[in-house]
Amino acid sequence: MTRIVLVHGIAQEVKGPGTLLADWYPALSDGLALAAGMRVARDDVSMAFYGDLFRPAGHRGLGAPELDASDVKDGLERELLLQWWEFASEWDTRVAGPAAQARLRTPHLVQRALDALSHSSFFAGLSERMMIASVRQVRRYFTEPDVRAGIRDRIARCVTRETEVIVAHSLGTVAAYETLHALPDCPDLTLVTLGSPLAVRNLIFERLMPRPVNGHARWPAPVKRWTNIADAGDVVALAKELAPSFGDRIRDLLVYNGTKAHDVRPYLTARETGQAIAEALRSGAK
Repeated sequence: MTRIVLVHGIAQEVKGPGTLLADWYPALSDGLALAAGMRVARDDVSMAFYGDLFRPAGHRGLGAPELDASDVKDGLERELLLQWWEFASEWDTRVAGPAAQARLRTPHLVQRALDALSHSSFFAGLSERMMIASVRQVRRYFTEPDVRAGIRDRIARCVTRETEVIVAHSLGTVAAYETLHALPDCPDLTLVTLGSPLAVRNLIFERLMPRPVNGHARWPAPVKRWTNIADAGDVVALAKELAPSFGDRIRDLLVYNGTKAHDVRPYLTARETGQAIAEALRSGAK
């Protein structure tokens, strides 16, 4: 019986559902224990895994194909990367902002963004190739119908009549939101979104399906309760509050994740996350 469905975000293409669940489950358990002294069996939790849909085919070279600034496509990839840069520069003194004069003048704006982000605590240890691959996965979700449909199908297959709460992270919050609109026969679900980019205007929000109308998104019918949780320094969750765009029924909460602002594990161990999940499990108890 799957009471809790977990939905991961970007950059998980070389993992699998068991690998991710082994990583998420201890943090989920800690959050529940801290918030409500509650425990959920591992068999009651499933991972809606779709990372393999982004995994490239094998090739004759060694390792993953290299990417550089010239590979960043105009439009969503470029604009998202630039927004991450602008936000990171406001929160991290080590990151020179777009308006700052570069010590080494780089004519390519995208290259300047990548260089600046490489010095941020948020992207510490992440290669230039991985940053580009991350924005590429977001772009592919919105521009490749087969990828979008495949991801939503993976999530839908995990949701059953026993499911009480969906916990989604990062790009997974977008996919979960869209999937829930296609599941009218699964009422009374609780949605918990972590580090969500859903309300990022001009890049994410307007591309959602169903389309927002007059600046307001539709409420997914199966959802009875929605808690959105963000770290103030989370670069991906550029818009911390969802209620202004998705309705005042949403409870928006801020948490502190330390230097790992977008990492799902500190999100899951947060008391606020544990409380939101515990409330869902209690309300669904027979």
